[in-house]
Amino acid sequence: MCILRIYTLLPTSVLGMMVLLMIASCATPVGVRRIDPKQVQRNLTASILSSDQLSAPTRHIINRADLGERFQEHPEEVLALLHKGLPTASESDRLFALAELSYAHAADGGPKAYYYAAAVYAYAFLFPDNDLEAPQPSDPRERIAFDLYNLSLAAAFSVGDSGETEVGDGKYSLPFGELTVKIKRQEFQWGTFRLTDFVRAAVFDVRGLRNRYRWPGIGAPLIAATRPLQGVTVPEYERIPPNLKVPVTAFLRLDNAGEVLKTDKIRGELELYTPVEATAVNIQGRNVPLEYELSSALAYTLEGSRVYSLELEGLLSGDLALFKDQARYRDNLFLMAPYRPGLIPVVFVHGTASSPVRWAEMFNELSNDPQLWGRYQFWLFTYNTGNPVVYSAGILSEGLRSIAQELDPHGNDPALRNMVVIGHSQGGLLVKLAAVDSGNIFWDNVFQMPFDALSVSMKAKEILRRSLFFKPVPEVKRLVFLATPHGGSYLVGGWVSRFMRKFISLPRQLVDTAKEVVIRNPKIEAMHSLDEIPRSTDDMDPDGPFVKVLSAMPIDPGITAHSIIAVNNTDDPQAEWTDGVVQYRSAHLPGVASELIVHSGHSTQDNPATIEEVRRILLEHLAASKEGAQ
Repeated sequence: MCILRIYTLLPTSVLGMMVLLMIASCATPVGVRRIDPKQVQRNLTASILSSDQLSAPTRHIINRADLGERFQEHPEEVLALLHKGLPTASESDRLFALAELSYAHAADGGPKAYYYAAAVYAYAFLFPDNDLEAPQPSDPRERIAFDLYNLSLAAAFSVGDSGETEVGDGKYSLPFGELTVKIKRQEFQWGTFRLTDFVRAAVFDVRGLRNRYRWPGIGAPLIAATRPLQGVTVPEYERIPPNLKVPVTAFLRLDNAGEVLKTDKIRGELELYTPVEATAVNIQGRNVPLEYELSSALAYTLEGSRVYSLELEGLLSGDLALFKDQARYRDNLFLMAPYRPGLIPVVFVHGTASSPVRWAEMFNELSNDPQLWGRYQFWLFTYNTGNPVVYSAGILSEGLRSIAQELDPHGNDPALRNMVVIGHSQGGLLVKLAAVDSGNIFWDNVFQMPFDALSVSMKAKEILRRSLFFKPVPEVKRLVFLATPHGGSYLVGGWVSRFMRKFISLPRQLVDTAKEVVIRNPKIEAMHSLDEIPRSTDDMDPDGPFVKVLSAMPIDPGITAHSIIAVNNTDDPQAEWTDGVVQYRSAHLPGVASELIVHSGHSTQDNPATIEEVRRILLEHLAASKEGAQ
């Protein structure tokens, strides 16, 4: 605190001089004041991308040239002056300032030409002809320049405020000249699909996923719809479902960016990439990561998806068409990205009254994990969950065998024979049947005659063989059970099972097969009526014969199994542990390689602890695979 004491006995002239000196000592022209260190950090690291103020380096340039206030009133004049030259600033400093100022002007309602200019300036700053001018890794402007390039490029191709983007070639105006962009037609082809209806990932807020992942790098992160190409066949893409939204990065490679301040003609080629095609791009000998937004593409795919509304119908209807093109997905196995040789498949199998969309949280986490990326590929299996467990399991086992033959007919890809299959709830029962040798027990429990003596069509016989005789699938090497009712679920036992079966219809293919068996084999001792064919709810009855038989079957010794068991409250006695649907003693499977108890309800596949355990298991599988290959 500054205190002035005025002594009136002094002469007026002396008194005036002393007052002036005392006032001057209270507030110096240059000084400091104490503020929150966080605010200091915000001031030093702010940019036009994250706030309403320019970055410190850009402010330095325009303040040194006494252009700060002028930019507020006449931004285009200032930009033109900076483009022509600023004697006291290096070309690198000037390019960065031009990039940020151009973006600021365009974002404030200026002509779209300034978005193109911002992208060009940022590119020239990041990749100068002279390596000595390139920003150092410790230079905070480097990351800002990447973002300026990415966001400016996306905004330049945008149409209106909706985020829709027109990606194409042409000539585009720059404040100082013209930008000529070329793009090859094949850039829009993605296997058997054409990439279309591009939107900016930056315009979406993602909900329903715990984490939104962005892979930092260069390029404008977009999301593209897929349109099937007629007459084009690429086996690796055949099992990708319709309406999938694909993360795409648009990268504009500039031919003469180093001359940007010396010429009015800039040329560039637009390149489109997806994560399976490339995760980095070579620029002037540098391997630069590409920027992607996988989380927003996943959420955009699921926005308004009708799959959620079909989950109950999939339980009640045995013939619900899960895909319009059933021939393409005949065994209900589909891929979220094209098949890539050398990557180990992880197959997700959902539970009762559920669907593949319930794996979204786990899929988002695992597919964005850098330790797993490029080592695993994620597949999904879906089924009508009211059908008999053995019927659905037969489709799964057959599908796992056939897809390996389909994608790798000559057996050149060992990764395809190293599958990890993860099943939740009823899905875990299907998964186990892919890893056991059932012998004749399922057949003998229904029919009192040898299978080979049965008189039915080849089609019917194959359905029966597939559904009642199980052998370990050679391609499967590891299982993960999530909240699986190996001993049945107390919720579907007794009267609940009898009540539910009234509303669950069977698939016509199974009904026709049963009718054929009875009609063509009148002496056979089998079911007395079609109503005796079990539904999945019957199969999960703790007192029913199916779970007792299956739980006693050992998993093939060549297959490693893990259990993740959900429990609501471990404070209760262990005999009472439950997830609300399955009791601990039912989910507990002796002899597995690991068992983890997770504090969760039954839908544990999106629980962080569950996902982390699956991540650990997948890393363990990688390590074991490397040891086995040595």
